[in-house]
Amino acid sequence: MFPAAATPRRELPPARAAEGTDRAEPAEQLSGTAQATAAPAPKSEGRNAFFDNAKYLAIVLVAMGHAWEPLTDGSRAAEAFYMTVYTFHMPAFIIISGYFSRSFDMRKDRLQRLVTGVAVPYVLFETAYAFFKRWADDDPGHPVSLLDPWFLTWFLVALFIWRLTTPLWKVVRWPIPLAVAIAVMASVSPDIGDDLDLQRVLQFLPFFVLGLALRPEHFKMVQRRAVRIASLPVFAGALLMAYWAAPRMSSAWFYHRDSAQELGTTWWIGAIMTLALFGCSIVMVACFFSWVPTRRTWFTVLGAGTLYGYLLHGFLAKGSRFWGWFDDYAWLHTPLGEIAVTLIAGGIVTALCTPPVRRVFRFAMEPTMAWAFRKDPADAARARVSA
Repeated sequence: MFPAAATPRRELPPARAAEGTDRAEPAEQLSGTAQATAAPAPKSEGRNAFFDNAKYLAIVLVAMGHAWEPLTDGSRAAEAFYMTVYTFHMPAFIIISGYFSRSFDMRKDRLQRLVTGVAVPYVLFETAYAFFKRWADDDPGHPVSLLDPWFLTWFLVALFIWRLTTPLWKVVRWPIPLAVAIAVMASVSPDIGDDLDLQRVLQFLPFFVLGLALRPEHFKMVQRRAVRIASLPVFAGALLMAYWAAPRMSSAWFYHRDSAQELGTTWWIGAIMTLALFGCSIVMVACFFSWVPTRRTWFTVLGAGTLYGYLLHGFLAKGSRFWGWFDDYAWLHTPLGEIAVTLIAGGIVTALCTPPVRRVFRFAMEPTMAWAFRKDPADAARARVSA
């Protein structure tokens, strides 16, 4: 039923998060009133608790997925949880990113935010990861290439491209079917290559376009009690299905990184799998959103720092493989060890989302870089008049 595939390198699709209560993140750059007008949940300090909660919970799942990956070869249960989480955590992030991109246009200030909030962190962390791999993996020849995103940085490239195409999706008649068609064509096109991880950019595109099409009432719909109750058997069924599929199906399908041919199957199976996974992901994202708290909680403030947790925890995630931690400590592969790894991963990424960490690394995540942009003559004239 499921096509087998050669097991490729596992890389986690990542996350994008808000960077502060006084400054919208690139995934939320609608306008000065983005959070005040777009959200279906209680607000605090100009932010929306629901979306901050969703981003924090998703980034915790991202870190846990990284922790589970070395355990999946010897644990069918770990593989089942891994595949289930991969069905929805990245699509959820991308849908939120699209939702908060609805008002993006080519206005000067928004383009500047796109550069400083997405492009600059990409350059800095792509370079940092390359040097880290050279040192930690004893691989001095590993290249520094901005055209070939490594590990987590692919999402920043994708977000940059998706954001720039936002005006196009606003004018086409059927944006979601068109985006799905593009994803299907990409999944059967092995010649696309690895530059800028375009396979992922195109195969994940429908989720971003779906986010552009959503409205506050759609998020309210999934918060209904009936949906929340129905999500329980759906999650249980997904876990059972993943447990059955674990030895029969490559989890590489969930990365959307390769074409069907590169995964060792035929083009028509790739088209079917792309459509099937899109449908499954939408259902699982709805179930996930139904259980996200809409009120302010102890972790709501951490939702503003998920970019920090996402990019910084990658060094530990990769370092644990380079240094052989999962090979040196056999107890990690026991049930208690798997639970411990899960809790440790959640705790680490939580700490990396906290305000003190954000203050230390703000220079890389949220640089102002006013020196890099031309001043608007109109702004200077208004300043002289007001003076």
